[in-house]
Amino acid sequence: MASTQALRGRHIVLGLTGGIACYKAAELARELVRAGATVQVVMTEAAAQFITPVTMQALSGRPVFTSPWDARPPGNMAHIDLTRQAGGADAVLVAPASADFIAQLAQGRAGDLLSLLCLARPAARCPLLVAPAMNREMWAHPATQRNVAQIVADGAAVLGPDAGEQACGEVGDGRMLEAAALCEALVAHLQPKPLAGRTVLITAGPTFEAIDPVRGITNHSSGKMGFALARAAAEAGARVTLVAGPVHLPTPAGVRRIDVHSAEQMLAAVLPEAPRHQVFIATAAVADWRPAQVAAHKLKKGGSGHPPPLALVENPDILATVARLPAGQRPWCVGFAAESENLLHHAREKLRRKGVPLIVANLGPATFGRDDNAVVLVDADGEHALPQADKLTLARQLVHEIAARLPAAAP
Repeated sequence: MASTQALRGRHIVLGLTGGIACYKAAELARELVRAGATVQVVMTEAAAQFITPVTMQALSGRPVFTSPWDARPPGNMAHIDLTRQAGGADAVLVAPASADFIAQLAQGRAGDLLSLLCLARPAARCPLLVAPAMNREMWAHPATQRNVAQIVADGAAVLGPDAGEQACGEVGDGRMLEAAALCEALVAHLQPKPLAGRTVLITAGPTFEAIDPVRGITNHSSGKMGFALARAAAEAGARVTLVAGPVHLPTPAGVRRIDVHSAEQMLAAVLPEAPRHQVFIATAAVADWRPAQVAAHKLKKGGSGHPPPLALVENPDILATVARLPAGQRPWCVGFAAESENLLHHAREKLRRKGVPLIVANLGPATFGRDDNAVVLVDADGEHALPQADKLTLARQLVHEIAARLPAAAP
């Protein structure tokens, strides 16, 4: 669920070192450009054995640099200028990063333009992200693990590696992450961190209330908004737990996930987690009712023309239950109101009835299953509309709105 132009206005230095994963760097350059970034490619001599500078220039739209002696930058100082010219680079992403290059970083060596550039970059405003790519035995070697630990201690962010089949035919850890995953990780790294140190609990998706072993009561919620909020909260620095109803969506990076089906299962999952979290965002579209009894076998038509009797009982109110927890165990609560009419009236009534500080209101039929949404924030001070946008963009805006409202004294 990528928001469009998430890297608009960003300048990224993309470094390539020697390895077969250089073929993925071609798609990575395209992903970064699609996301709105300007991309400056810097390659080692070994990288040029796997993919040509001509290819990377065509994909990035900029000349590729390979030598510290390149005379094009002013003063022949490519290792300085490439991260500082025209406002400076927002990040250096080395993908693929070979075992040898990681060793160079760990030891502070500067034998080529890329390692020189990594040392000379203004580290306070230009982070270094490294995507390892190597044989599984090389990755597992104690020397490599020591070097990775050292560059992390020095401030680098290590993205991956992934596990799977390798070009050599072996299977294990060491594959470079795919281009889309690396682009998402870079976007996440560059997001502001207004929730740094906070803990956030989120519910998402529908619930399914069984009638018999085949049928049940549910709704059209796709879970996309809740999953987008989980990703946005993690990007903003929070430790996130996501309690998800029955949906088929990938878990956002860095998010802990608990899967449930029914409203009662969701409540059972949420209650022990709530006191351990500072913020609770109830995005899930929980079914209001469930069958009083679940039939042991599939209910048949029988040919009478009359449906079988179906007695319903009210489901627990998860948001209200959490909002009534004792002080010290109660997180700061946010509710969602998916309505079909009289949006503001119903949202304000829900704010009062649930006893929470913030309700996010939207028209359910207009957003269920879609990739975009428009919401209105309703609190004690009034209403504030967030206009139509893709759900990830909207989720990032919501996270900032929530962060701005959190009590400053929260631990």
